[in-house]
Amino acid sequence: MVKKKKERKPGRKKPCKFCMDHMVAIDYKDQNRLRRFMTDRGKIAARRITGTCAKHQRHLAIAIKRARHLALVPFVKEHYR
Repeated sequence: MVKKKKERKPGRKKPCKFCMDHMVAIDYKDQNRLRRFMTDRGKIAARRITGTCAKHQRHLAIAIKRARHLALVPFVKEHYR
């Protein structure tokens, strides 16, 4: 009995929201926009989940880290358990 490998279909990549809106800079003070790119636990979501390009993912990570440092967004969820 030989197991067959499942063939993967190439998925369609999500477009980068920042490229679509022609945004030049990502503002660390825009909490609502930053929270969309974070998980419910407070982690920075991965590129393959959010669909951001590499350039904007780097800028997004820096903006989230700045916002965390200034206590605009939390590091972790308040009640973790």
